[in-house]
Amino acid sequence: MERQNEAGQGKLTGRIQEGPDTLLHDAVLTPQFQYELRHLLPFYIWIEKALLLEYRRLGLLDAQDITEIGAVLHQISPQTLVADQALNMSDIAFAIEQFVCAHISWTGKQRYWHVDRSRNDLQAGAQLLFARNQLFETVEFLLAVFETAHARAQEHVEVLMPGYTHYQAAQVISPGFYLAAFTEHLLSTLKRLLNVYHDINASPLGAGAMAGQTLAWDREVLAHYLGCERVQRHGLVAVASCAWSLQLAGELAAFCSELSRFATDFIAWGSSAYGFITLPDRLSAISSAMPQKKNFPILERIRGKTAHVSALYVDFLLGQRNTAYTNLVEVSKEAGAFLQTLFSTVQVTLQLFQLFLEHVEFRHEQMEQACKKEFLGGFALANYLTLQYNIPYRTAQVIAGSYIARALERRQEPLKGEPALLEEVGREHGYTVTISRPVLVQFFDPESNLREKRSAGSASPAAVTRLLALQKEEIAAVRTGWRDLKMQVIQAYQRVNELLSLGEQGVIE
Repeated sequence: MERQNEAGQGKLTGRIQEGPDTLLHDAVLTPQFQYELRHLLPFYIWIEKALLLEYRRLGLLDAQDITEIGAVLHQISPQTLVADQALNMSDIAFAIEQFVCAHISWTGKQRYWHVDRSRNDLQAGAQLLFARNQLFETVEFLLAVFETAHARAQEHVEVLMPGYTHYQAAQVISPGFYLAAFTEHLLSTLKRLLNVYHDINASPLGAGAMAGQTLAWDREVLAHYLGCERVQRHGLVAVASCAWSLQLAGELAAFCSELSRFATDFIAWGSSAYGFITLPDRLSAISSAMPQKKNFPILERIRGKTAHVSALYVDFLLGQRNTAYTNLVEVSKEAGAFLQTLFSTVQVTLQLFQLFLEHVEFRHEQMEQACKKEFLGGFALANYLTLQYNIPYRTAQVIAGSYIARALERRQEPLKGEPALLEEVGREHGYTVTISRPVLVQFFDPESNLREKRSAGSASPAAVTRLLALQKEEIAAVRTGWRDLKMQVIQAYQRVNELLSLGEQGVIE
């Protein structure tokens, strides 16, 4: 019997007689086909190989059959498949099927291959495995940025700089304290992504088109072959829900929203108004008209790219919103059309921010001078007035604020201190405040301000050092967790190839 006849005489269906319209083919199907060739093909092949093993367990294919079909699947690459209106309706699942049909011997039980199969759970599975792989790659970038930021934080726990609230100088902090906030955020993001991973890593295989399958597929075994932790237990959810893409995009959008805030601060600190940071020339730019300027466009690009991530999350959301809860294959493809763009944008943004962190120079003298010109110890002075003189705290705030206001009117520098002025303000509010100049000056000394904080999580060098040590311990456990999960997936992939007596062909590196 000829292969063409065994393959259904070269036809995919008896329901319609024509292939896709040329415009539909060129504008929609071919671009989708090319996208899946570049990004999803390895995962389609992995799933097809796993299904072969189940066909053998079901007794529908013999060892020789799955060896031959597996070998053909193993040969498929982006160069071997072509979008064809007539042959495969420009659909990658059909293209794989037709390629196999054209290259097997049709001996033994091979005619049973693909019985009781649907594209729906196949496509859902390929999309999920691709996203999982991209998540592993993104996590590597997050971990790398954490290491760089953590190291730079350790270098700067005792360097003085102003901290701001409402864009006003508020309290003395350090670049180490500030960067520890970023690493804390990174650590939380990596932990939340672990939770998302465990939630979404459920195999849809065996759900079929939507309502399950006729044959007794062992869905648990199929999940194991794909490195999934469990089966998506409801058939309709398995093929209809794209919630996993929203979960991933939502976490990445939340992270990038926070990253944009850090980038905004650095943009401000690099301005001539602050002058707190600088970058080497190779990470800087100039003005075409104002020769005095040295710009830092890398930060502007980072902040701009974070906006794309938020927009892509909304794109995924709107793509799914008001869509019937069923498997609308083409809708799901459009809704996830920019999934790879989401991951690549996040990854590039992280690389750029790591580059910035590696080379940013904190200008110690400028930051310290900015601290010394501000009355950043007003909070500490108010506390002292209450604790030392039993002045009600709100009244102590009024006295401290009045002292600072009058000192500013007199153009008095914070570190000069004027005990007589404080005593005068105290008397006006009915309190006798006797304080020496050294004690008063200490409240506005930036070094003293940084070190006098005692609570956990504060800006004091000791507190920041302790926090950074805790973060180092936690990131080690998080890194190990991600490494183990990735290894489980790699081993699952290798196991499938081993069972089919096939060589290595990397999907995950």
